[in-house]
Amino acid sequence: QVQLVESGGGLVQPGGSLRLSCAASGFAFRNYAMNWYRQAPGKERESVAAISSTGGSTSYADSVKGRFTISRDNAKNIVYLQMNSLKAEDTAVYYCYAVVTATGRFWGQGTQVTVSS
Repeated sequence: QVQLVESGGGLVQPGGSLRLSCAASGFAFRNYAMNWYRQAPGKERESVAAISSTGGSTSYADSVKGRFTISRDNAKNIVYLQMNSLKAEDTAVYYCYAVVTATGRFWGQGTQVTVSS
C-alpha cells in the first residue's frame, strides 16, 4: 500500500536550517508529482511546495520563496524540503502529500518543526 513517511523535523532557532525527508513506497514514485504541506496550530493546512515527477518543475508558496527548496531523488523514492532562514511563523507540522492515479490521495503522518529561541 502507499506509504509516505516524513522525518527531519525538530526544534531550531530563528535563522536556522532543517532538511525534511519523505520516503515513499507502494507506488511508482518517479511518475508522480509530490507536495509538501504544513499546518500551524489553529490554522488550516496550506501548500508549501510542489515538484514535478522529474524534478524539472517546482513551485512554492510566496511565504517560503527564496528560503525553501524542494527536491527529489527518484532512485531512492525520497522527496526533500530544505528549509533555510527559518522564522517563528514556519512553526507547523509538515506533511508529505501525493495524488496517485486510480488509487487515491495520500498524506504522511507529519513531522513537527518548531522555530524558537
